[in-house]
Amino acid sequence: MTNILILGGTTEASALATAVAQRGMRAVLSYAGRTEHPRAQPVPWRIGGFGGVEGLVHHLRQERVTHLVDATHPFAATMSRHAAQAARIAGINHIMLTRPPWEAGPGDRWTHVPDIPAAVAALDGEPRRVMLALGRMHVDAFADQPQHDYLMRFVDAPDIAPSLPNHRLVVDRGPFTLAGDLALMRQHRVELVIAKNAGGTGARAKLDAARALGIAVLMIDRPPLPDAQTTHSVTDVIDWLDHSAQRGV
Repeated sequence: MTNILILGGTTEASALATAVAQRGMRAVLSYAGRTEHPRAQPVPWRIGGFGGVEGLVHHLRQERVTHLVDATHPFAATMSRHAAQAARIAGINHIMLTRPPWEAGPGDRWTHVPDIPAAVAALDGEPRRVMLALGRMHVDAFADQPQHDYLMRFVDAPDIAPSLPNHRLVVDRGPFTLAGDLALMRQHRVELVIAKNAGGTGARAKLDAARALGIAVLMIDRPPLPDAQTTHSVTDVIDWLDHSAQRGV
């Protein structure tokens, strides 16, 4: 019997959970440990890590998982590597469901950097008004460039204020709109947007607003994916599940 473990926390993972539930498939959705208030799901769910590759292999075997779907965030590189390794060791089916990355178009002023340290280094120079569109996990790294005026937008108010000496914090929950992000950037006179190439539509508005206003974007590229079967479509994952079940694997 098909028994699916979905590594989630993304919109795509939730969409897949809905799709498998509608087909009556057995599945569990796993959230990373930092998820505080997960949304209601049509399948059982769990919160927390597994304890590295060894712990994930143990979980897969103990729960008799037959199919592992990695639908984590495109920047959850460690988890994706662990998932690919654990699936190989446990000898189970494995696929990655990820968003296609954003691509620059006419009018975009993007500069690419490979990671957060490179983004911090790129800010060396005169003070600017910078929008850190990164979520809360990485903002403290930018304290190494204290000369800038930073704008941040978090889903929830943090328990501890960011360590950046000059910053303004907006608490808001997406999906965000072009009109809203145009107004935000104009209000705060943003000169540079720093973003991770997460892909998808929910966070795209800031890039469209930057293009419309002629604002430069420092785009942090995705970490490399593990060597694994990959798709951008929930429908493709369902087809993969159906076909592997028909083959009896």
